[in-house]
Amino acid sequence: MTRKVIIDCDPGIDDAVALCMALFDPRLEVVAITAVGGNVSPDQATRNVQAILDQLDPPRRPRIGCASEPANSLPVDAKHIFGNDGLGNNDFPFVEHHQRHAAEKVIYDEVHAAPNQVTIVACGPLTNIARALLRDPELAAIIGQLVIMGGTVSAPGNVTPAAEFNIYSDPESARIVFRSAMTKTLVPLDVTTQVAQTYDFLDQIPDETSRAGRFLAKTLPYLYRTHRQHLGEEGIHLHDAVALVAATDRDLFELRQMACDVEVAGELTRGATVFDRRRLPQWRPNTEVAISADSTAVTDCILRGLAEAARAT
Repeated sequence: MTRKVIIDCDPGIDDAVALCMALFDPRLEVVAITAVGGNVSPDQATRNVQAILDQLDPPRRPRIGCASEPANSLPVDAKHIFGNDGLGNNDFPFVEHHQRHAAEKVIYDEVHAAPNQVTIVACGPLTNIARALLRDPELAAIIGQLVIMGGTVSAPGNVTPAAEFNIYSDPESARIVFRSAMTKTLVPLDVTTQVAQTYDFLDQIPDETSRAGRFLAKTLPYLYRTHRQHLGEEGIHLHDAVALVAATDRDLFELRQMACDVEVAGELTRGATVFDRRRLPQWRPNTEVAISADSTAVTDCILRGLAEAARAT
């Protein structure tokens, strides 16, 4: 039996890789892809979702949820890593849909259509998830699971010394989500950075005889270049692909129940994920947190997912 999934994302090349895997995974039924501003603007995120679907042309088209402007302007973007368009400056063509539905409405609709059966994989800021919860506070009780790529436990942040990009982009929304009663799994930078894709990864992805292979060949080399130029790294981290693997192959991760909240006011710590790790914790555990992963097995899962996409396209 397939699992119903919503991918909430801000594409982003690593988001695109996660979508490539999810759309062709026989274990998953991707009922919707919802866009959110983060790596790129809300409008660009929506365009990128449409462009990725047009490039891959999956047999079943999920619903698209369009990103709305955040309550506050986005404090950062990741164009220096992903390009001005978020997808390696490829300016992929896309067919714009005339009927546009807000991402939070699509989440609301799909969860209510299948109570307790929908897993949401959140690969970007948590704006859409928080808005869906504010729209219907009872929604938390009927979301099957929420898998979040974001935050740090002990690792440094990647946008400030304390904060990870997705949480920092909209910490108020992240706090709403972490304080909600839904079942949550957090895949933080501590774990996603354990899974590195060195240059030999490029030799193992599908060749350009498939739509998926051609799409990857146009986007992934750009990511390797920017990681070397801006981060000084001889490889990349596909953070969102790792989060998708946590949703499908959780046995590859060591998971621990922890109490988590988000700092929204600190001058130096805004957007930091804070965990109660005192000897006698005062907060109640509210989140399952990945604390380690079998990095070789996770990379193998990513490669198998991309190979399946190539076979299907």
